Amino acid sequence: MKSKEKKEIFSKTIDELKKLLKETRDELFNIKLEFSQNKLKNPKELFWKRKKIAVILTAVREKEISDAKNI
Repeated sequence: MKSKEKKEIFSKTIDELKKLLKETRDELFNIKLEFSQNKLKNPKELFWKRKKIAVILTAVREKEISDAKNI
């Protein structure tokens, strides 16, 4: 994942991130399904989707903590 993509993720709101997280998890499910059926051309996609999910979850947690400190 490029740093530009990470900056875009960290600049979004919590609601946008949760929506993006759901979409990415659905994509990961479909990739796993294709992998199990031997239709996936690039197995490295599994790694990149999991990594993207981790970055999104990190951004959500970071925003939740910063919101809690501001209250």
